[in-house]
Amino acid sequence: MEINKEVYSTVHHLIERCKDGAKGYKTAAEDVEDKDLKDLFRKYAVQRDSMITELQDQLHKMGKTDDESSSIEGTMHRAWIDIKSALTSKDRHRVLEECERGEDYAVKAYKEALEKNLPGDLKPIVEQQYNDVKSAHDHIRSLRDASKNA
Repeated sequence: MEINKEVYSTVHHLIERCKDGAKGYKTAAEDVEDKDLKDLFRKYAVQRDSMITELQDQLHKMGKTDDESSSIEGTMHRAWIDIKSALTSKDRHRVLEECERGEDYAVKAYKEALEKNLPGDLKPIVEQQYNDVKSAHDHIRSLRDASKNA
C-alpha cells in the first residue's frame, strides 16, 4: 500500500519525537541519583524504543522505511537539550521539569498526528501511543509538582 507524503512525514515526525524521548530518558536514567527516577526513566526509554519499532514497522508495511538521514531537525530536539544541565545540578525538581518539557513536545506531535487522516492500522497505533505519551507526561508532571512541595 502506497502512502502519501503527509502520512509519511507525520509518522517520521513521531519517530523523531520518540527518538528524542528515548535518548533524553536514557541520559536521565544514567545520570540521575534517585533510584525511583532512574527506574522510571529506564522504563520510559524502553517504551519509546518500542514505539519507534512499532511506527517503523507500520512504515515498512506501507512500503516505506524511516530515512534517518532525512531529519532536518537534527539528532536531538531542543526540548531535551537542557536535561544535562538539570542533571548536573542534582535538582530533582529541575530534572522533572526538563523531562516534562520534552514530553510537552511529544504530546503536541501526537495530537497533531491524530488530526490527520491516518490510514487503517496506523490510527489505532498512534492513538494508543498518544495515550501512553500523555500518561507519561502526566506522571512526570505529578512527580514534578510533588517535588516542588518536598
